[in-house]
Amino acid sequence: MYFEYWHLQKPPFDNVPDPSMYAECHTSMENAIAETLFAIEEGNECLAVIIGDVGLGKTLSLRIIIDNLSPEKYQMALITNPSISFIQLLNEIIGQLTESPCNEKKKAGLLELFNKLLFQTADAGKKIVLLIDEANAITPANLESLRLLTNMQDDRRNLFTLVLAGQIELARRLEDPKRANLFQRIGTYSRIEKIASIEQLRTYVETRLRLAGATGSIFTEDTYPLFWKYSDQGVPRLINKIAKLSLKAGETHGLEQIDGQVVYQVGRQFEKITLTAAPRGKSKKKNEDGLKIDERENISLPVGLEKIEEIVCPESGQGLKSNPEDESAGSIPEDLKSTEIPDESSGQLYLPEVAESSPPAPERIFEEIQVGNFKIRLHLPPQLFEQALSASREDRLKMAGQAAFLAIKKFSQSTSSSPSDPISTWSELRSIIFKRLEPPEREMVA
Repeated sequence: MYFEYWHLQKPPFDNVPDPSMYAECHTSMENAIAETLFAIEEGNECLAVIIGDVGLGKTLSLRIIIDNLSPEKYQMALITNPSISFIQLLNEIIGQLTESPCNEKKKAGLLELFNKLLFQTADAGKKIVLLIDEANAITPANLESLRLLTNMQDDRRNLFTLVLAGQIELARRLEDPKRANLFQRIGTYSRIEKIASIEQLRTYVETRLRLAGATGSIFTEDTYPLFWKYSDQGVPRLINKIAKLSLKAGETHGLEQIDGQVVYQVGRQFEKITLTAAPRGKSKKKNEDGLKIDERENISLPVGLEKIEEIVCPESGQGLKSNPEDESAGSIPEDLKSTEIPDESSGQLYLPEVAESSPPAPERIFEEIQVGNFKIRLHLPPQLFEQALSASREDRLKMAGQAAFLAIKKFSQSTSSSPSDPISTWSELRSIIFKRLEPPEREMVA
């Protein structure tokens, strides 16, 4: 299993409501749980409501609430599919509370059974708690019937607490002026938001890894801004999905850590394809550290890694340099610097945005890498090799990863094709570049 590769005892990011994997860093979720427990245990409330968009943790919150209520004090029923008739709903509730199937056909008979059960449970020193998940699916008629159900209370205390958890549609129904008599009965009205910051997101990921048995760091620092971007700024369900697939990709390719390149490749798979694509040729600028920033992707990359010198289409059998008249292939001709990329059928692709005074390409030419129907050959700038001479092995690996990432990115921007397995392609390309960045033995000894 993939999680065993990372020396974990269980999957850390399964999208299931497992209370043992709860990470206490999601502030709004913690507040919702605490407020609802107060309504049940101390507040003597008949109704508590939790509102939240999809994927934020409503179901997990209900499971944690149930786990925090002692069976010696509370008798509970959890409804996960409330889009049924009120008679079916009461049958399910009574069946769970009595641990015996209930098949009463008449509403009056069910109300009498439920009322009797309330007082029997109270006489036994317990309180009934009814929890309904996906409460936004409750019909308006059933919502009104549940309101009438809350009338079955003692003169001095509420014999049961009803907890409703649902999406924004539930809030709209409850806040409708026509249901003011129901809204006024809400004792606690909680809303679960997204994880509030990148720092909390990092704590969330690292906590779940620790709960699964991790003893060291698995995700590098540069992954968390990408988690934030591709999880729609902190949706736990999306964080889990991206993290799980990243761990699987790391196992597949024998990685020691998951870095930003892997999370980027996984996360971009879940970008909504119906959104308007950003135009090609987006302007770029340099930040204070001299890194070129791709404003569309918001990822910093080293200056000098902005050109794929050659992309050869094997069908044409041609392999023209960027400048056929210049054997050094150091720069693109002036009249091509601001032009659009030509048709692929020519067998040659020019990439724009090359600096006016590009340094000569190094003598080393890397072997061809197959990407779909294309082969790519890379020329890397000499300063990259100079930096590699004094860099640590880890830094050289990062440099190779950035170069491989940009090569794939430029390829997909410059053609209508994308690698069918971008992570595999990136890993293969990174490995080749990394080997080329290894210093000669005499320099390593020195």
